[in-house]
This record gives sequence, C-alpha cells and structure tokens, in this order.
Amino acid sequence: MTRIRLDVSYDGTAFNGWSTQPGLRTVEGELTRALEITLQRYLPAPRLIVAGRTDTGVHAIGQVVHLDLTPEQFAFLSVAHRNRTKYPPYPPAMRLGRRINGLAGAEGDLHVTDATIVPRTFDARYSALWREYEYRVSDLSGPRHPIRRLDTLWFDATVDVDRMNAAALSLLGLEDWAAYCQQRDGATTIRTLEAFHWRRDPDGILVARVRADAFCHSMVRSLVGATLAVGEGRLEVDDVVRIRDSRARKGQFKVAAANGLTLMHVAYPDEAEFASRAALTRSKREAM
Repeated sequence: MTRIRLDVSYDGTAFNGWSTQPGLRTVEGELTRALEITLQRYLPAPRLIVAGRTDTGVHAIGQVVHLDLTPEQFAFLSVAHRNRTKYPPYPPAMRLGRRINGLAGAEGDLHVTDATIVPRTFDARYSALWREYEYRVSDLSGPRHPIRRLDTLWFDATVDVDRMNAAALSLLGLEDWAAYCQQRDGATTIRTLEAFHWRRDPDGILVARVRADAFCHSMVRSLVGATLAVGEGRLEVDDVVRIRDSRARKGQFKVAAANGLTLMHVAYPDEAEFASRAALTRSKREAM
C-alpha cells in the first residue's frame, strides 16, 4: 500500500460538513466521488482519514487527509497519462491531486493544494501535534463588507477586546471541556487548549486564534461565543472558567455561527516521530 497525504482547502458554505451523508453534499463525499471516477475499475475507493472533521459551514485552508492506494491503484495512476504527451510528467501523487481538483473542485469551493507520498506511519488524525483555527468577527465598530459575509460573523454589539483576552487567557490548559462541547457518546471532552487570543486587524476585523491538541464538537465556536459574551458585558471575565469547571452549559452564552470559523493549520512532528505521536494520541484517547 502507498500512503498519500492531501492538503485541502475549501469554502464550507455549500458543504454539509466533512463527513459523508446520504443525499447531501459534503467534503468527504466530493473527494470520494472524485476518487471513484479517477480510479475507474480499481475500486473501492480508499478510505479517507482527516485531521479535523469540520461542521456544516466551517471553512478550511489547512485541512489534511491521508489515504492508502493499493499497488494496482498506484500503478494505474503511474501509467494513466503515459500517452498524453501535452501534459508534464507529474508524479502519481500530484497527478491524483490534479485529477481530484478537476472533479471535486469543479464548483470552485474545494481544492487540493498539495499531494505527496508519505510514510505508512503518518496518520492525518493521530500524528497531529495540534490544530489551529481562526474565527473572524465584525462588531459594530468594524466594517461590514458583503464580500466577506461568508467567512465573517456580523456581530451586533461593540466588544471590549481586553476583557475577551483576559477571559481567553484564563482558559488555557489541560481540562475537561464538556461545558464547551456538543458531547458525543463515547467521546472524551478532555483537551489541552494551547493558545487562545483575540486581535483587531488594521481593517477593524476581530480575529480569534485558537489552538489545541484536538477539539471536541463545537468547542471552538463555543469558546468564541463565551468570550464575545464577555466582550459585550453579558458575562464576567471569570464566568468562562466557572462554566468550564461546572462541566455543564445552561444557556449563559450563544455558540458562534459556523461561517466565521476556518481551520488554518495542522502541525505534525518530524517524520521519525509520526508513529510514536500516533501511538501516544491513541493511548491518551483510550485512557480518557
């Protein structure tokens, strides 16, 4: 088997999240459809393993996926365009990425930015060191550019960024985030929040940078919603920790809308540490 890493970006507006759902357009569904067409008779298409399963409406610039090709599938990619002399002799992995872009990327809202062969020890999900998201907000003191309405939350209040950052800083660390997650059966809510900071860019847009080893469902949007509530004065700075430690949310804040959220980057260790990092992550999840 040959393992391929795909780096993928997408505008999540028209996608019903990452995971395949019958009758709905999803990122995984579009990639799988493109693989099925590309590999023709060499089916089934490979299973996709993703770094972060984004929700409906969430965007990505730095999503990472891996898949395994059988020897027959890899050989097919290696010879599929042998007679098409007008095309450069792209390596098989790059050829796969270009083919996916011609199929899944036809709408213009999904694009494979890179495709490479990686060691079998690489795991897009479990080898990751951390994931980083950004959330964009235009409050009443910021601009309302319609061209950015699909990736920026329009927030009908003016917020205090210093209060928001005080709240964000107080939340850092290894904790149980049940109060900030939409819980799923059997899934742990213990995560390490490594960075959380708000800034106001020169154009007036507020941007939150949020980084953790992993995120549970709706965690980033909940953190954003809670700190926005602090910024407009509906919550006190120390309320965010009190809510977290209660392990239960009772309507104190509104979860921020999906459209402002973008997965920016997934970090991995050096190649020699892929396997050990994956094993460590799995052991942590099982222990929790």
